[in-house]
Amino acid sequence: MAGKTLVAVALLSLFANVRAIMFYLEPNAEKCLREEVQANVLVSGEYEVSEATGQTANFIVTDSKGHTLSKKEDISRGKFSFVTETFDTFQICFTSHVPPHMRGIKQEVALNIKRGIEAKSYEGIGEAAKLKPMEVELKRLEDLSESIVQAFSWMRKNEEEMRDTNESTNSRVLYFSIFSMCCLLGLATWQVLYLRRFFKAKKLIDISRSRDC
Repeated sequence: MAGKTLVAVALLSLFANVRAIMFYLEPNAEKCLREEVQANVLVSGEYEVSEATGQTANFIVTDSKGHTLSKKEDISRGKFSFVTETFDTFQICFTSHVPPHMRGIKQEVALNIKRGIEAKSYEGIGEAAKLKPMEVELKRLEDLSESIVQAFSWMRKNEEEMRDTNESTNSRVLYFSIFSMCCLLGLATWQVLYLRRFFKAKKLIDISRSRDC
């Protein structure tokens, strides 16, 4: 039983999709973070920006096609969430705005991002469905198992794509090597024939005498 518990904890820590980061936002500057997320994954996050008199900060989340997933202006703290439709790279940007007559100061930004089962509120799900604590935990473990299966499937798909790419690259390298060898052989043959004609024209060698010998 203890061994199974350790395995479950190890898998949970392996596939826990929680990322917390803290950075400084320069005055009148933009700071963006990018993250790749699989399809049909819930992404949620919390952010907090330190106060600076006269300064404002904006927040926006976009995908690789430029679609806006979440956007707020003049922020101090807040939350966001969205569900990805396809495997894509989303971008989280914080922008600082300072009036022209002000110098401005750096603002500290704290960002906490959760993905998958870590982004779900199982307490709220249990209350809405009137589930018992054990049923809520079983639901969480079921979602965890599904996310692990999806993660392994995604890694297997990537491995297959990388293998196909390697095989295609190897074939192209082989054909290019054969083509290069043919070019070198053709060039060497041309050089021999050219030098032979050159020496013959300059009468540096006597072809007929060399043949008699």
